[in-house]
Amino acid sequence: MITVSGVDLRAGARLLLSGVSFHVSPGDRVGLVGRNGAGKTTLLRTLAGDLRPAAGAVTHTGSIGYLPQDPRAADPSGTVTDRVLSARGLDRAVRALRAAEAAMAQAADAAAQEAAMARYVRAEAEFQAAGGYAAEAEAARVASGVGLPPRVMDQRLGELSGGQRRRVELARILFAGHDTLLLDEPTNHLDADSVAWLRGFLSGHPGGLVLVSHDLGLLSATVTRVFHLDPQRATVDVHNTGWDAYLAQRDADERRRTRERANAERKAAALHAQAGRMRARSSTAVRARDMARRADRMLARLEPSRRAEKVARIRLPEPEPCGRTPLGAISLAKAYGTHQVLSGVDLAVDRGGRLVVLGLNGAGKTTLLRILAGGERPDSGRVVHGHGLRLGYFAQEHDTLDPALTVRQNLALAAPHLTDGEARTVLGAFLFGGDDADKPAGVLSGGEKTRLALAGLVHSGANVLLLDEPTNNLDPASRGEVLSALEAYPGAVVLVTHDEEAIEALRPDRVLLLPDGVEDLWDDGYLDLVSLA
Repeated sequence: MITVSGVDLRAGARLLLSGVSFHVSPGDRVGLVGRNGAGKTTLLRTLAGDLRPAAGAVTHTGSIGYLPQDPRAADPSGTVTDRVLSARGLDRAVRALRAAEAAMAQAADAAAQEAAMARYVRAEAEFQAAGGYAAEAEAARVASGVGLPPRVMDQRLGELSGGQRRRVELARILFAGHDTLLLDEPTNHLDADSVAWLRGFLSGHPGGLVLVSHDLGLLSATVTRVFHLDPQRATVDVHNTGWDAYLAQRDADERRRTRERANAERKAAALHAQAGRMRARSSTAVRARDMARRADRMLARLEPSRRAEKVARIRLPEPEPCGRTPLGAISLAKAYGTHQVLSGVDLAVDRGGRLVVLGLNGAGKTTLLRILAGGERPDSGRVVHGHGLRLGYFAQEHDTLDPALTVRQNLALAAPHLTDGEARTVLGAFLFGGDDADKPAGVLSGGEKTRLALAGLVHSGANVLLLDEPTNNLDPASRGEVLSALEAYPGAVVLVTHDEEAIEALRPDRVLLLPDGVEDLWDDGYLDLVSLA
């Protein structure tokens, strides 16, 4: 259980939440909602104990499992299996068991055999105490559920794509059996089958759950309570209903407020008009004043209308002139250890061309974009820069942002020619106003990092954009802005995405299928592969 008592949260000098109190009990499945920047990730980190509140207290009963949007880096030399099993200490037990088995096989005499047997008995007892083979099988089922196939279980974490590493962290937290789960955008990088599996898992979770997600299907299937973060009042509105009932109640409340306000404004206007006529005569002036005050009190008692939330005015750069084929690649190959990611990939990106890259997680999509952007070197083959190429790269893991620098400093790195005033204007359009421009990028939510990375592209003059999951972590309004900007951009685009609407906005003319590296003309039949990718 989690108890929050009188908590204030701040982001720099800005007050996000004030005097917030609530409980999360076993069986509660809470959907934490609000626009990007409202404080969802900050509140989740505070519940997890990663951040201290500015005031108030957060207390825990039982264990907490926390999945951040950007999971902490694990030892890249460890295997997937070890990482998942480590949630219950089984990784050490399994290694000890395997070492004891190897010692028995290598024993040179009876004494060594007897010592190895004793070591094996101790290791097996430890293994069984941690759950034994049943727990090992459970870990494999959870890993499979989130889309980690058996072939990757013995791979080292450093050989995996960003999406695969996040799936490993999700599998580890779900396998751990924590009393309360805190999950920040858990469906990022999951295919349709894995999302469906996760819905079933979370619906049956007996402990507490606090979920931040823009996946409306996941919220509808799992949530039993909704906590709405209201940045205008710095409060959390608690709704003890499921997601669908919350939406219906919210719409009904807004219609009621609109109706009550219209009626009150009509009556107040009539009272003010009558008072205005009565003021002219001294005998009725006092009554007219009372009538006007009554009209004002009538309006003051009304619930405030829900103001439209600010939306980032997202746009993409005006591309500089370039040659007919500004970007290409010849026979690209890349391996991590024994795992071959890319092999013999050729591509040509024409001026204004629109290429979508499809493939299962781990097929090399992010690796390909990193190589094209110059962030990674291929083992063989080469990237060809055509005349006038200006590259713009959006990384799904936000690798292009320096977490130690402020929002404004990161924009200055991406667009050094902007004056301070121009930079602040750009940041304001992307909803980084006032003190937000001086926040370290490392404390931003995933949606805020997405907006900052896109802001860095605006004045880059890029004529080829490499976009890796640009709609992840965004609220519906901001996502709509990205889709509109993508649709209107006249330059060339190479897009990696799980978002079917992003592909529809792009209107691709070609598709590259990985890992085989087959390039083809786009056909809407390929849309069926997007949610599986």
